[in-house]
Amino acid sequence: MTKSLRELSDRLEIQDLLVDYSDAVDRRDWDALDHVFTPDAVIDFRATGGAHGDLPTIKAFLADALSHFTASQHLVAASKIELAGDTATGRTMCHNPMVLDGQVMFVGLWYVDRFVRTEAGWRIRHREQELAYLHNAPSGR
Repeated sequence: MTKSLRELSDRLEIQDLLVDYSDAVDRRDWDALDHVFTPDAVIDFRATGGAHGDLPTIKAFLADALSHFTASQHLVAASKIELAGDTATGRTMCHNPMVLDGQVMFVGLWYVDRFVRTEAGWRIRHREQELAYLHNAPSGR
């Protein structure tokens, strides 16, 4: 099926948004997340033992949780995007190695997102995780 230029552009903008999220988190640039999510976004990271809440809650959670890790890489791939005008849904694979106390922990998950087109471009309005695996998780998980 042939895709319109607008659909191709929308898909590329959403893909860039997914990369922007990974880049912001791995660089620990929490304010950059303001350009990824809508101000009223709801984010649910409970599937991997994280927080659930609005953007300020999640930014504080990420800042605290990731302060224990010396490095992380959120590697996103294989996004299934469904466009519907000014909204879209997506399910994106993420492989996330994280270094803690000299050991590498691996987290595999999917981000399940609802996107919305805003005046500033595409943003995530709702994000939820689906856990696939945890390897070398710290004790207590």
